[in-house]
Amino acid sequence: MKLMFASDIHGSAYYCRKMLEAYQAEEADRLILLGDILYHGPRNDLPKEYAPKEVIAMLNPMKNDICAVRGNCEAEVDQMVLDFPVMADYALILYGERNLYATHGHIYNENNLPPLKNGDILRQSIFLYRAWRDFVSVARLVRLRENAAHVVPVRDQTL
Repeated sequence: MKLMFASDIHGSAYYCRKMLEAYQAEEADRLILLGDILYHGPRNDLPKEYAPKEVIAMLNPMKNDICAVRGNCEAEVDQMVLDFPVMADYALILYGERNLYATHGHIYNENNLPPLKNGDILRQSIFLYRAWRDFVSVARLVRLRENAAHVVPVRDQTL
């Protein structure tokens, strides 16, 4: 099974399209969204092509492909318009012999770990590249925009 991780779309139709193009090109089986899907938050400038309704329209038809967790910009209203769950603090993904904890990083992170066992992997959007660099030798990183929206295809043979 091929997983693709992405994060911090922040309502950008432009970056959502780029992410979905990468997802299709990689022929991934699941899209794991690590939060901050629709809203840009009060600390951030508006992202390129800020259009949350377009992002909703692109992602809802893919609801069976998506596993998502809550970021620091998610709110209950986001769950009301998205057809897939987005309010969990983390997702546990069984991947071969390993457990992947997928999280945004604002609650669970390097300094506040979720319940991990030896060999488990923590995936958080804030440190996504560094975490993958430590565990994945072949995966390709596509940086969609500075300091956000990372896409990392993962293949079975890379863990």
